Amino acid sequence: MGRSESGAGIVLHMAPFTCARVTAIALEEAGLTFDTRPVRFVRGEHKSPEYRRLNPLGKVPALAIDGVVLTETVAILTYLNDRFPEAHLLPEALGLSDRARHLADLCFCSATLHPIVTRIRLPAFVAGVENALIVKQAAERSMDEYFQVVEDRLAAGSWWYGTQWSAMDGYLYWVFWRVEGAGYDVTRFPRLLAHARAMETRPAVQRALAREDAMQAALEAEGSAFTPARIG
Repeated sequence: MGRSESGAGIVLHMAPFTCARVTAIALEEAGLTFDTRPVRFVRGEHKSPEYRRLNPLGKVPALAIDGVVLTETVAILTYLNDRFPEAHLLPEALGLSDRARHLADLCFCSATLHPIVTRIRLPAFVAGVENALIVKQAAERSMDEYFQVVEDRLAAGSWWYGTQWSAMDGYLYWVFWRVEGAGYDVTRFPRLLAHARAMETRPAVQRALAREDAMQAALEAEGSAFTPARIG
């Protein structure tokens, strides 16, 4: 965690279509005013000394808020939920066990699903072009198992926590959207598919997506947009 520039308000350092979308959705759902600043991966800005002062790991998102810079999506969402409890980004924790379960749910997305997303969406980055298809196919088989877990969970309600929307749904939506766009067959999971389409009707999600689209268009205009190669 680093220090942010004083007087800068809330600033989300992000790149379009990355998991930074999850934080953007949470900020929009909380009704917070914030700015977004692009991190240009194709220009190596994520590895620049300037950006590493914000996030030494050179990743997105990095959220400047309350005079500090927060990194890692699980930590950011937990902070936002505690800092703005009226937004109800996570269900009320009635004890330590509830809080631990909420963290475990978010870590399911960050530590289990997210690495599989990378192997489906960017297999050449993980294993080289010559091994990309094998890696992607293996990752898809892994995702089948975990998406079935989510599919079964959604039998109890429209959202991860039943009738209550939460930031967990924003994270699941990004995971689903990312692999859907990589040619992964999502039609086998109708509840999860319906979940994604319901997410896209939420005004806060639409605002977050509009921010991304505007940033992507600006990056394309300046020749700084990143477009991964399609495998398989």
